[in-house]
Amino acid sequence: MEVFQTYGIALTGKKKTADFFQELNMDKVFVDGLIYELELKLQREIESEKITALRNPSMVLEELLTTID
Repeated sequence: MEVFQTYGIALTGKKKTADFFQELNMDKVFVDGLIYELELKLQREIESEKITALRNPSMVLEELLTTID
């Protein structure tokens, strides 16, 4: 997905399960921006209380794909 590529995150291998903060060295503001852009792209919304539990790209995608409007 091109949104992840924009943020320099590959969705293959270990990167898809790499922790945003510890392994990918991302700031919270960038993670929030990434999630926001993905929500716009997929026209889905993640509940705000669930966002803090999302620690890697795989978790974000799973949440977005299972979120029902």
